[in-house]
Amino acid sequence: MTPQTAPAARALEHPERTAIRLEGVLHALSDPMRLHVVRTLAAAETELACSDVELPVSKSTTTHHFRVLREAGVIEQTYRGTSKMSGLRREDLDALFPGLLDTVLVAADGQCERIHPGTTAAQ
Repeated sequence: MTPQTAPAARALEHPERTAIRLEGVLHALSDPMRLHVVRTLAAAETELACSDVELPVSKSTTTHHFRVLREAGVIEQTYRGTSKMSGLRREDLDALFPGLLDTVLVAADGQCERIHPGTTAAQ
């Protein structure tokens, strides 16, 4: 009888900082659902489980949106037990595109306030 080895840790692929492209980031941020994810993560200022970010779409569509953000280099995802945790790659984005993320977040907040007066950044 041979000893069983522990299963390999589930790892998700992320682009290296040098591979993150402006057009990919802008594409990822152009979708309202993905922008909502980014606004929620920015407001939380920490990693969140994917299930903590409520989107009015199916689970498979939510998974797609998180994948687009991860593959564009906007978020980083890691597994912790059974949870997939997501966090903004703020340091990488700020180094590559200074001010972009903050500008997009301020603009999104302003748009949200114009469309839905009285809402907060994470809503």
